[in-house]
Amino acid sequence: MASIKQFQVTFDCAEPERVARFWCDVLGYVVPPPPKGFATWGDFDRSLPSERQGSAFACIDPSGVGPRLYFQRVPEGKVVKNRVHLDVRVGTGLVGEERLAALEAECARLVALGAVRVRLLYDGGDDSCIHMEDIEGNDFCLD
Repeated sequence: MASIKQFQVTFDCAEPERVARFWCDVLGYVVPPPPKGFATWGDFDRSLPSERQGSAFACIDPSGVGPRLYFQRVPEGKVVKNRVHLDVRVGTGLVGEERLAALEAECARLVALGAVRVRLLYDGGDDSCIHMEDIEGNDFCLD
């Protein structure tokens, strides 16, 4: 049986490009080059039938290590908590007050980008994280 070497994470959302650009800012990802024959993604988008324009967008890890993130437009909004979410790992290897300070600093940066802080999840040990929502209400954690 073949082993999977790559995967992408797909988000359902209302505004794919807006949400993709938010996650580019969060993760340091970039928008990949447009398809061959198109100078910009806007040119490519305008070449699609009107009902497909603005229906999808993607971003990639410039180092090629992280998964591609794909954002697709869906008609319905988020109704309940995500079954899968991203953990943005900013406190790896840190403990105690140093860990909390790193989480809080990143939280402040992301709130300035439009994220929403939901609550600090703290078990009294060194496994604290901050539950957050992206600009369309998708859950994620700062870990």
